[in-house]
Amino acid sequence: MLLTITTTLSPASDLGFLLHKHPDRVQTFDQAYGTAHVLYPEADERRCTAALLLDVDPVKLVRTRGRGTPDFSLGQFVNDRPYAASSLLASAMANVYRTAMRGRCDLRPELAGTPIPLEITLPALPCRGGPGQAERFFGPLGWTVSAEPVPLDPGFPSWGDSRYVTLTLTGTVRLSDALNQLYVLLPVLDDAKHYWVASDEVDKLIRAGEGWLAAHPDRGAITRRYLANRRTLVRAALGRLADAEDAPEEALDPVEIEEEPPADGEHAAAGPEGAEHAGSRENAENDGSGGNAEAAEEEPRASLAERRIRAVTDVLREEGAGSVIDLGCGSGKLLARLLKDGSFTAVAGADVSFRAVEHARRRLRLDRPGPSRARDRVGDLFQGALTYADDRFGGYDAAVLMEVVEHIDPPRLGAVEKVVFGHAAPRVVVVTTPNAEHNVRYEGLAPGAMRHPDHRFEWTRAEFRAWADRVAAAHGYRVRHVPVGDDDPEVGAPTQMGVFTK
Repeated sequence: MLLTITTTLSPASDLGFLLHKHPDRVQTFDQAYGTAHVLYPEADERRCTAALLLDVDPVKLVRTRGRGTPDFSLGQFVNDRPYAASSLLASAMANVYRTAMRGRCDLRPELAGTPIPLEITLPALPCRGGPGQAERFFGPLGWTVSAEPVPLDPGFPSWGDSRYVTLTLTGTVRLSDALNQLYVLLPVLDDAKHYWVASDEVDKLIRAGEGWLAAHPDRGAITRRYLANRRTLVRAALGRLADAEDAPEEALDPVEIEEEPPADGEHAAAGPEGAEHAGSRENAENDGSGGNAEAAEEEPRASLAERRIRAVTDVLREEGAGSVIDLGCGSGKLLARLLKDGSFTAVAGADVSFRAVEHARRRLRLDRPGPSRARDRVGDLFQGALTYADDRFGGYDAAVLMEVVEHIDPPRLGAVEKVVFGHAAPRVVVVTTPNAEHNVRYEGLAPGAMRHPDHRFEWTRAEFRAWADRVAAAHGYRVRHVPVGDDDPEVGAPTQMGVFTK
């Protein structure tokens, strides 16, 4: 099976730097099921083509399969795996172009982050659903898609077309994005994998889909196919894909996950946040834009995760909170936003996960040498559990628990209340949590299911109000409730926020 990547950037031979493969050499890489070869049919200043040729060894392929795989028995010996681009090619890509997929190029760092003209060709790609399926999945990513059906037999046109297409993608895209999109969508179009789909496939999908999958209008279908329709895995992935930017990296435990799956029904086509995205006339009208759907498409609505951060930041600014501690800061996305706002003179963060804290440090660039404005305004960034009193939690105007409380076991909530509202006792506490009533709007969520398997509970609006009123009365606070996201007249907004003030 064959994959070619062509560019006409100037100089075109810089493609070799991006792929970390020298154009003057043929390189060979052993795989568990065969051999991958990388070579350059053409490489000059004006045009450069890199070819990945995967030579599958049928005997090795059979030895790597088991009785639990779909092609057991006769399918071991009669199949298209050696010839058609599938998950085998995606796996080879991940091995051969690993560094390029991560977007790293030490010799040409500026080029690695720059969209370049690309033409990608796959002569034989299994495409369940026909050429239109390839357009449906690749088109929204900015590619010009050509998917030509491969006839069953050119000598017998009446037999019709096979399920294979010759796919050509043309566009100006970052090479790392292109490779990651191929890695995900090759097995998705084939709707099959050559290996057992385990829970680690969710992490692979999140990593490879960073920056593009969360905003894809068909992310639900892509996720289901990629995860072989395994319901538990699909539900977990859809929850995490609500905000791909906050998804954990390879070295980070999945401790800070945005939990909004795509909306069901008519909202599913609107994008990764369902009703949260403009792009339809209904959303444009609800936005008060005078029904100007064209304007809504030009200025798409922010994701729910982004709107949540904005809502929290706005409340903190309104309350005049100069110093803020983010309790359960995860990778530090809210902290980064607060540091960009001159209203906040000091910020701090704490998380129960040490690795999350390390990720936050990297995000805020606190470990880099030299002067840093961020370092001057970050009071502290440390590991700490909200169930235990910690003097480091105190001394701030405001504390934020953004999408945190639902991850705490209900019997331990009382301890958290005492630590935050009693011991730390800031002037302002902001709490956000999912609205369980809104879950019926999400695709892939069974009735009564929660948005993410790590959630210990999810409150309805009445339950959240009851909890908030009780905590406020017990610790000398007033509380007001603010919906975050589009406020559905039947089930309310997807996120509910309580603003506690002394």
